[in-house]
Amino acid sequence: MGYLREDIHNLVEKQRSFFNTGITLDVKYRIEQLKKLKKMLKDNQDKIIEALHTDLGRSPMESYLVDIGDTIMEIDEYIKGVKKWNKPEKHFSGLACFPSIRTHVYKIPYGVTLIISPFNFPVMLSIGVVAASIAGGNTALIKCSSKSAATTSVLKELVSKTFNEEYLTVIDGGHDVADFCLEERVDKIFYTGSPKVAKHVMELASKNLTPVALELGGETGNWCIVRKDANLKDAARKIAFFKILNSGQICININQVAVASEVADEFIKELKLAITKQIGEKAYLNEEYPKMITERAWQTIVDEATQYKDRIIFGGEGDKATCKYSPTIIYPVDINEPIVQYEIFGPLLPVVKFDDDKVNDLLDVIASREHGLALYIFTKNKKWAKKVMRTQQYGGGCVNEVCLHIMVKGVPFNGVGHSGMGAYHGKWGFNEFTHPSTVLYGKTKMNLSLREHPYTNKKKKMMSKFLK
Repeated sequence: MGYLREDIHNLVEKQRSFFNTGITLDVKYRIEQLKKLKKMLKDNQDKIIEALHTDLGRSPMESYLVDIGDTIMEIDEYIKGVKKWNKPEKHFSGLACFPSIRTHVYKIPYGVTLIISPFNFPVMLSIGVVAASIAGGNTALIKCSSKSAATTSVLKELVSKTFNEEYLTVIDGGHDVADFCLEERVDKIFYTGSPKVAKHVMELASKNLTPVALELGGETGNWCIVRKDANLKDAARKIAFFKILNSGQICININQVAVASEVADEFIKELKLAITKQIGEKAYLNEEYPKMITERAWQTIVDEATQYKDRIIFGGEGDKATCKYSPTIIYPVDINEPIVQYEIFGPLLPVVKFDDDKVNDLLDVIASREHGLALYIFTKNKKWAKKVMRTQQYGGGCVNEVCLHIMVKGVPFNGVGHSGMGAYHGKWGFNEFTHPSTVLYGKTKMNLSLREHPYTNKKKKMMSKFLK
């Protein structure tokens, strides 16, 4: 039976009542719940892996690597750090506040949080965010994707067995149910998905002035730049791995590669070899190769590839019955063609040539478009690479590597502009799900009267000297 608007409202009210008891404010309670969350994942790995295979065709190793194992590591970080992060910050108020020189900053939970997760990493991008919400001392409604139905069903079952619904609950259903959730007066929304839907999320959130965190894909694509001095074999190997992973359905995946014209042919050769070595020339026939999430998503990739069929130099094959489509290299592609100006979210890889001595012109074009969630650079020129990574606008990225920046603990994962707002992972996730409240502790003796009327010339002179 599907959810009605009234059902969602009642769940929100139950969670609000539970939050108002103050139970979640206790850090020991939060740590206990995080440990239960971790145990839930560890004890049910096989069931979750099976569901991920049903939804995305993933191999057990890939499912553990990118969804389950990484989420467990994330939970461990919250268990280890939340006690320290939750301590009030102590500040000197400054002489201007004398004699009330003691100020504290408290980390206050928002209350009832709404987490809307996507299909592509249905465990990491739901339970991983839930862990941040728990660490912050909140309750959570988790609206999981209807596209990854098997995993959503398993998560709903496991969460309901592990936690009371007034604390954590998984909600399934389509866009109508998501809207029921968004129409409620929750206290914090965390949405992962597309920029288009994010605008809708923000529109509904604005009606209740609900604070929102967004983790989105790069609307005009995440760029990878391969310069002429790069280790081409190494670059090709890593790019191939990343494009194979989850069949390209990754928000931080490489959307298009810009390769120096001086080494373009050699790079293409290495890329073909790397894909073939890792997954086979006909990847869609490989049992370990993931599938597109739905037949509709598969058909979208087919239609996009068909538009560039005269420039497909590798791949370009698939099977509708299994919803698998091989990693496909499209070359050459002009930097102003449509396929490099939107997020593909699949195994197609357009390759753009540029003259290496005009790499700054390439960067200007990239900067003129919407900011990506990721940026990847392959080069031996560390000085240039550092300059680029310090001056471009993007969420996060790597130099001479791909995707591993999201595995680093203690650092934020975030987007900017059309690729998102806010940040999480570790302490940054705790901060995202709490709001800092500044409290000054006043003194009742030795209070100066300089701030009080009447403002005599003597007071003005004294205040001027004091502030200086």
